[in-house]
Amino acid sequence: MTEATLTQQEKKQKYNFNKLQKRLRRNVGNAIADFNMIEDGDKVMVCLSGGKDSYTLLDILLNLRLNAPIHFDIVAVNLDQKQPGFPEHILPDYLSKLGIEYKIVEENTYGIVKEKIPEGKTTCSLCSRLRRGILYRTATELGATKIALGHHRDDMLETLFLNMFYGGKLKAMPPKLLSDDGKQIVIRPLAYCKEKDIEKYSIAKEFPIIPCNLCGSQPNLQRQVVKEMLQTWDRQYPGRIETMFSAIQNVTPSHLCDPKLFNFKHLQQGELLSDIEGDIAFDKEDLPAIPLLAHDNDEAEFTDGEMISFKEVN
Repeated sequence: MTEATLTQQEKKQKYNFNKLQKRLRRNVGNAIADFNMIEDGDKVMVCLSGGKDSYTLLDILLNLRLNAPIHFDIVAVNLDQKQPGFPEHILPDYLSKLGIEYKIVEENTYGIVKEKIPEGKTTCSLCSRLRRGILYRTATELGATKIALGHHRDDMLETLFLNMFYGGKLKAMPPKLLSDDGKQIVIRPLAYCKEKDIEKYSIAKEFPIIPCNLCGSQPNLQRQVVKEMLQTWDRQYPGRIETMFSAIQNVTPSHLCDPKLFNFKHLQQGELLSDIEGDIAFDKEDLPAIPLLAHDNDEAEFTDGEMISFKEVN
């Protein structure tokens, strides 16, 4: 179908999709640059669950790799947890059509979780620990230097509030993480991406979504409660989510209460602090309603010793 034969509605849909795709690619490129997520020679293991987030992550990374100024390989990995009714053919069929390297890891974590967790209790904690161990092992076997997960901006904010409300910690989900044994680096290239953008993109691309039946039947999960709270705020107060995410990018330890992060005990008269750590407690700051989280141009950067820019593919 040529451009001339498209209806006005189809032209509008195409225009909106191109904007959405461009925004997602730009946000992923900026996150990669800001945190030096991918370096020359990396082998990136993309963890593919069959959900909208991981499909989008794989799709965007494959596209960015085409014009990246550095070389990196991608291998897709799915953990088949042996959930009853899991459609085992969907991901192999999809990945075979893409023509990329992939591996399906079969481990009966479903059976372990059902055996260990009493009926009615949430399964997420044990399930995530089991998955993490298996994925770390698989990364080592494949020679992967980075493990890419599909967590996005909303996941990071949900984790922040979960830790505050239920754990008594000011702690979120980092865009880049070193494993406890120092052997694995986990990256989250979707860190700057909105969940609603990812959902729209997934629908437009018609990814073959596979629901997670293991935890989907737990409507009272604390994370779901927090998610609904944030979604309500987003509807009632446009821009609040953006402002909150901006906050976790602009932290002032001297204005919190953790003596491990700031040396309150040895604070002395006559000592000069930086502008952000000084006496600004009563200052009125002019904050934008919607902070700009991504650059307004199509260029992103990989930092590998020096800055290297690349143009994303339209």
